[in-house]
Amino acid sequence: MNEFFFNEIRNGNFDEVKAMLKKNPLLLDSKDQRGSTPLILSTYYDQEEITDLLLEMGAKIDAKDASGNTALMGVCFKGYTDTAKKLIDKGASINERNTMGATCLIYAATFNREEIAKMLLAKGADATIKDVRGLTAFDHAKMQGMPSLIALLEKA
Repeated sequence: MNEFFFNEIRNGNFDEVKAMLKKNPLLLDSKDQRGSTPLILSTYYDQEEITDLLLEMGAKIDAKDASGNTALMGVCFKGYTDTAKKLIDKGASINERNTMGATCLIYAATFNREEIAKMLLAKGADATIKDVRGLTAFDHAKMQGMPSLIALLEKA
């Protein structure tokens, strides 16, 4: 049952997801075999309509998968700016760390997501946080050779 539910999310089948949640509200907090919640999965696959539904139904915005990633972390490395803004506006924690110590800002810097990095910094993202290798978002931007992000993070 759960695997079918998660496949429906991945495939963007809004009506089916909505019907399944209506029938079994406990699915809202379920996890797939990788530890992803419905919200993490819907944001990762850029399923905006399903993401909106899950948030309206009270999905835990800062729930983590098996690697300690939140929905916001996923969209920061995928580059889904609109979804990142939505999650930030809904109160997602911007300074959470995963099992490797990475934050949303570190992901934005590593994957050259300048607009998302700007949003995170505007909301108070901590640019001094280091991952398990001792690297900050600025360090990651430098390693990737991203001049505009380097300039942005130098000021942070």
